[in-house]
Amino acid sequence: MGWRHDLNSSGSRCTGTLTDSCDTQLTRLRSCGGFSFIEVMIVVVILAILATLLIPRVMGRTEDAKRAAAKAQISNIDSALQLYKLDNGNIPTTEQGLKALVERPASGPAAPNWKAGGYLPKVPVDPWGAPYKYTTPSTQGGEFEIISFGADGVPGGEGKNADIVSWDLDRN
Repeated sequence: MGWRHDLNSSGSRCTGTLTDSCDTQLTRLRSCGGFSFIEVMIVVVILAILATLLIPRVMGRTEDAKRAAAKAQISNIDSALQLYKLDNGNIPTTEQGLKALVERPASGPAAPNWKAGGYLPKVPVDPWGAPYKYTTPSTQGGEFEIISFGADGVPGGEGKNADIVSWDLDRN
């Protein structure tokens, strides 16, 4: 059983058994294969420079994305509360909380037309892992208020720690 291998189209061939060596083809393969150490290091340096420039921009956007997600969730909760009110004539009390959007309330004002399956798939938590604070009536005079305390999890704060409230989603 012989071995036949074409390395290029110029007609240079190596034929023989598996144990035969083809010095000409091996020399050619060694001389034109791979990247030099310098070429690899240049690519690594370029990637390091790009990472140095891009990572701070991407990392700084994480908090912005979390704040945007919290605003979207609060808006969805607001819509679910409005649907609850349309079906039942009232909104859940502070004691019933947002859990009333997931499970029929067992106490407090009745929910006679509570939608099977609920108004939300689960009780939401903010992007920082804390539960939203739900109160009715709102401290600002509205029907209800939904609050995320931001990254620090405590009332008040500035920047990424600022509260996100349902009655002022355009702030921050």
